[in-house]
Amino acid sequence: MFQPLPLAIGLRYLRARRRDRRISFTSAASILGIVVGVVALITVIAVMSGFQREIRDRLLGSVAHVTVAGYGGPLEDWSTVVEVAREDARVVGAAPYVQREGLLSGARTSAGLVMGVRPDQERGVSELATRMRSGSIDDLVDGGFGILLGDQLAIALGVRVGDRINVTLNEFTSTPIGAIPRSKRFTVVGTFSMGEHTADSSFAFIALGDAQRLLRMGEGVSGVRIKVADLWTAGTVADDLATRIPVPVIASDWMRDNRNFFSALALERTVMFLLLSLVVTIASFNLVSSLVMLVQEKQADIAILRTLGLTPRQVMGVFIVQGSVIGFVGTALGVIGGVLLGTNLGAVVRWVEGLLGVTLMPPDVYYITGVPTAVYPGDVAAVAGMTLLLSFLATLYPAWRASRTDPATALRYE
Repeated sequence: MFQPLPLAIGLRYLRARRRDRRISFTSAASILGIVVGVVALITVIAVMSGFQREIRDRLLGSVAHVTVAGYGGPLEDWSTVVEVAREDARVVGAAPYVQREGLLSGARTSAGLVMGVRPDQERGVSELATRMRSGSIDDLVDGGFGILLGDQLAIALGVRVGDRINVTLNEFTSTPIGAIPRSKRFTVVGTFSMGEHTADSSFAFIALGDAQRLLRMGEGVSGVRIKVADLWTAGTVADDLATRIPVPVIASDWMRDNRNFFSALALERTVMFLLLSLVVTIASFNLVSSLVMLVQEKQADIAILRTLGLTPRQVMGVFIVQGSVIGFVGTALGVIGGVLLGTNLGAVVRWVEGLLGVTLMPPDVYYITGVPTAVYPGDVAAVAGMTLLLSFLATLYPAWRASRTDPATALRYE
């Protein structure tokens, strides 16, 4: 009763029964097109966000949030670095490590990254202890010369638990006959699976003391690995620690170390968003055609309203209301459908796999079982906002055409 006149007329037109069923069909098609576009966009963005989160979590299972390395050589006073790090409330764990590239030889030969760690402290900075497939991280005993291999690396070497392998590091010892690489025989005491290809196919862990003796580092280490409570604050924590540690160090974090990789993922996600936005854009063009047909049908009504005193601006408002309501209904239904499909896509994929008897994502190919999804409110809001904006813009031209209707011309043949 107290609604503005253009809003009241626009809503009445939406409720009124049209004489031309083609108009109703076109409007329904416009709503359906918007629904499909929004559902597709939300679902694809949720899948890409899920894959990005899964890759990040698996990567951080083997890579430290923050790394503090010695400046120009081994980090001798690493215990001070650990103490300073643990004084920070944002830090949940810190552990020294020794890292060198090397050549591992069993039944076959493969390159690998050899890490010297302390089992008791390593639990606080990585998921190695919980990712063991055979053996235990506690089997890395100082002086025992045991080694833990990634399951894919063990397969590449052709070894199992109990076998002995030769580890040759890229460090050389001068002898009368020339430079000889440092090498040592290790016993395989366990295997692990981080769920990340690089770690499982190239990482090998030995006791910290064994690594120090093999590399003749004394009490020095390559650096200290640090885990923080909020992984998004890793960069800030790294910068703060670099200024508080009394010895020269190089502090880095996981975002800087993997910047190119995650930038590529973000770019791919953005491109997919833009491409799928075309679906919503096409649906908006359908909305334009629907409103143009509606304007043609309502020529007489528009003329009568103009003669009764309705201004061109108010006539324009009538059809903007109609198009906006169609866009809002389509967006609302699309958001509901997209959120439901995005959060339950894993179950849908499993149902399809069971129905067809196939595996759509073999774990030996993708290293990820199922289809991970992550529906973020910000992504949903961005999709909804973009769709509503396109729907509103799609109403402007038909509404402008309606406002330009000449009452005398429209009523001439009525």
